[in-house]
Amino acid sequence: MSQKAVVLDEQAIRRALTRIAHEIIERNKGIENSVLVGIKTRGIHLAQRLAERIEQIEGKQIAIGELDITLYRDDLSKKTNDQEPLVKGSDIPVDVTNQKVILVDDVLYTGRTVRAAMDALVDIGRPANIQLAVLVDRGHRELPIRADYVGKNIPTSSSEKIVVELQEADGQDQVTIYEKE
Repeated sequence: MSQKAVVLDEQAIRRALTRIAHEIIERNKGIENSVLVGIKTRGIHLAQRLAERIEQIEGKQIAIGELDITLYRDDLSKKTNDQEPLVKGSDIPVDVTNQKVILVDDVLYTGRTVRAAMDALVDIGRPANIQLAVLVDRGHRELPIRADYVGKNIPTSSSEKIVVELQEADGQDQVTIYEKE
């Protein structure tokens, strides 16, 4: 793969997350009965950053959880030596029943990850509603899923790949388009 362009740098990611935090607060008329749930792995880091911004704006903490969707994927690829799925585990410290759950992920592409996340979430409890916040929406949906909060829409071709790098996982913040060769 060859790098085509950096589409979001550290400042642009920070601005996008601040805007999304404001939109979450505005749409939900505050953060009461709300929980941010990050989809492993980078969605968790983004959820933590959103929680920090929401606390700065509202002066209150919002609950944060982690969701592992491995067992709910319809395209399971990572497996252990005995061909079992590699499960990392979910950690949602509050009951999601009757809560407004905001799923957080880095890239929205086909919609399959979000479908798997909703299945996993509903197995845990029955939320009042589920919303979706993503840093990047690149199009190419295979399922009727759309994000409620989008950092940046980046139309791509199927020969391109979006790579999100975050300080917590990769040592830097940037979103890059690569051309598949």
